[in-house]
Amino acid sequence: MKQTIDKIDVDGKRVLMRVDFNVPVKNGIINDDRRIRMALPSILSVLERGGSLTLLSHLGRPTGKGVEPEFSLAPVALRLSELLGVPVSCSNDDTTSTIILRENLRFNAGEKLGSSDFASTLVTGSDMYCNDAFGTAHREHASMVAVPEAMQGKPRVAGLLLAKELQYLDNAIAHAEQPFVAVLGGAKVADKMGAIENLLGKVDTILIGGAMAYTFLVSLGEDVGSSLVEKSRVLDAKKMLEQAKKSTTTIMLPTDHVCAKQIGGRVETTTMHTPIPQGLMGLDIGPETIKTYSGVLKKAKTIVWNGPMGVFEVSPYDEGTERIATAVSEATEQGAISIVGGGDTAAAVSLFELESKMTHLSTGGGASLQMLEGKAFSSVALLDDAL
Repeated sequence: MKQTIDKIDVDGKRVLMRVDFNVPVKNGIINDDRRIRMALPSILSVLERGGSLTLLSHLGRPTGKGVEPEFSLAPVALRLSELLGVPVSCSNDDTTSTIILRENLRFNAGEKLGSSDFASTLVTGSDMYCNDAFGTAHREHASMVAVPEAMQGKPRVAGLLLAKELQYLDNAIAHAEQPFVAVLGGAKVADKMGAIENLLGKVDTILIGGAMAYTFLVSLGEDVGSSLVEKSRVLDAKKMLEQAKKSTTTIMLPTDHVCAKQIGGRVETTTMHTPIPQGLMGLDIGPETIKTYSGVLKKAKTIVWNGPMGVFEVSPYDEGTERIATAVSEATEQGAISIVGGGDTAAAVSLFELESKMTHLSTGGGASLQMLEGKAFSSVALLDDAL
């Protein structure tokens, strides 16, 4: 357990807080402010107890060669000001305002390089450090690692969001109530192999969907037509299935598929079992698989989900993901603990308006996946332990 921001005295102190305000911005308009809203409890904890704040965040992927207006955090400062009802200064020069949001950290190449020199420019004038950026907890960037290292001897604590993420993704998995089911999807087997390996023997069932399923099916000798397959990972997938047979974990693969010649445009879709003929690609799990997977989820007491079941951004290939999301939400209503990884999975759950029906919706896709892999984060290890 790490010490949290609400447990330390901040009256009259300036808190240097790393947040994750990497939100979608287009033409100065924020399309989804969820990550800003999720940081509010930590921010308010400081403000309501007499503290001031210097907030650090990145946004997008600028080149690191200086200011790029399209990646400015100015729209974020404006939205944060609206949510708080108080002014928020967006400046690297302001040192006195109650709430300062420094400009995009990645305007300086030192952020991604983990530069201690860059970190030293960030810590000036701050009395303590707070990490509330779970979305970048797996990155060894300057604001995540070099900054708390530079503030050794001063309080270095977890924000309330980070603490909540760690609680669910670490403690809930380590002490999961059975049956424990993991739902893993998305495009690439390579992205999930570490998670699958770590979960073997810990979960009862792993339900696999998304394009990654086709690499597993090919490893079993199935013909998947023009579906996306990571040829370099077929042998790894076969070994993983063999390893699962020696464990207490059952890996389940889709038995039917919604297929088409291409993703976009007006094309005819066909639901079929393998073999899938050349010229057709699997783009979603089929109704038979949906029914089977939903039945497994109905009995679950703990569910972790990372990765969509199909190309959910394009209808009609969204049905598998939506139906699985509904099954997870229904299991949650019956008392199961459901932990949904960030990134595309969180976006899908939001699209289907089911956020409130999940136990925990993570703000970090890559970070949550690495926790499923059993990895520890340097950014968290540097924080003070709870007393």
